[in-house]
Amino acid sequence: MSRSLCHVATASDDGQRLDSVLAAHACYPSRSAAAKAAEEGLVLVNGTPRGKKHAVSIGDAIVYELPDDAPSVVAGEPIELDIRYEDEDLIVLSKQAGLVCHPSIDHHDGTLVNALIFHCGAGNLCNVQGEDDRLGIVHRLDRDTTGLMLAAKTNECGQALMDAIRDKTVERRYLALCHGVIAHDTGMIDAPIARSLNERTRMAVRESASSREAVTTFRVLERFEPGPKDDGYTLVDCKLFTGRTHQIRVHMEFTRHPLVGDPMYTAGAPSAPQANLGLDRQFLHSFCLEFDHPITGKRLSFADALPMDLLDVLESLKARSEGRTEAGEEIYSLLTDALRSYL
Repeated sequence: MSRSLCHVATASDDGQRLDSVLAAHACYPSRSAAAKAAEEGLVLVNGTPRGKKHAVSIGDAIVYELPDDAPSVVAGEPIELDIRYEDEDLIVLSKQAGLVCHPSIDHHDGTLVNALIFHCGAGNLCNVQGEDDRLGIVHRLDRDTTGLMLAAKTNECGQALMDAIRDKTVERRYLALCHGVIAHDTGMIDAPIARSLNERTRMAVRESASSREAVTTFRVLERFEPGPKDDGYTLVDCKLFTGRTHQIRVHMEFTRHPLVGDPMYTAGAPSAPQANLGLDRQFLHSFCLEFDHPITGKRLSFADALPMDLLDVLESLKARSEGRTEAGEEIYSLLTDALRSYL
């Protein structure tokens, strides 16, 4: 359930962005929540839906929709964290499937931020984004994408990590199983991404004023021959050079090789349900994370095992393998312990 409330813009609101005004008057718990609501058409200015960047004028009637049970404060929750490294500045963890990174209109609690607050305390997490629902967050993984990610405890470390990600000095690599047999052993997808024109929850490759540069490279690790209900599969190692929303999922769909199990980006996927090999989430796992510690300067490198549901999928395809590439042998060697059940 939700309720509609109204705020009449004051002199201090004049000329300010809509999301800033909504956050400043506590209409939403944070500016990001206000921005999301505006982009989803839940905010009307003088009866017309307006986006987050709309400039407010004094006297505007701003009607906004708010869930009845929307929390005003992000609280800590005892959610299990698989921590791989922790010191006084940062945390490296392996995120489980189903865990949303931070609260939103659709997910008020049960997020990674709630877990980090419980583990560290709100005062011991970075807040460089200035929003209490992003405490500790320096980058994100989609809800059903698993694997390694970073969280920061101090503002100094958080800002440095965000700068390093923007400057492409943090190496982030993902294992993805794609529909179809990819012919080339390596590839680069350099295609701008923006929000879809038709569905606001989707991203798409398109040229527009709002598009942002997006670059993904991939190496083929192993190919699997086609079956009666599918057109074969390719296991790839994807490397991110930018960090756009749903980037790998959007880019692989753009090449007509969408990820197995992806419920949203399906162009090019076989129509038979069996082609998703029993998965109800995308086969995408952040398996490698390497960066320089922002404070100590030490080079840190982590590799993460595939979770069991993804290992089971590879096991089901074992007899259909067309062989591993040289890169495939390298990655399987790196993750020997993680892939023991498959080998």
